[in-house]
Amino acid sequence: MPQYPHIAMPSPQGDTLKHARVAAGLSQVEAATLMGYPVQSGSRGGLQSRTWQALESSSDPRNMPGPVFALFLLLTGQHPTHQIRPHEGAA
Repeated sequence: MPQYPHIAMPSPQGDTLKHARVAAGLSQVEAATLMGYPVQSGSRGGLQSRTWQALESSSDPRNMPGPVFALFLLLTGQHPTHQIRPHEGAA
């Protein structure tokens, strides 16, 4: 059986997710789009992601699953121990 590196993948609290998003320089809509969460038209025009808003909320019981948060950190270059890099020979 192949050995895979251990990557800690705890589910983030809303404030942790918001901090990571802001540190990446992304709006909620940009972060939601990056991770495949739904985006819809807002009541005042523009776009919004109610799902992402809920994930960042301290009063909403939903949290982003840990593996999804680990991928977000990897994609935004913020993971504390791992990084994404191209395969050798990839164009």
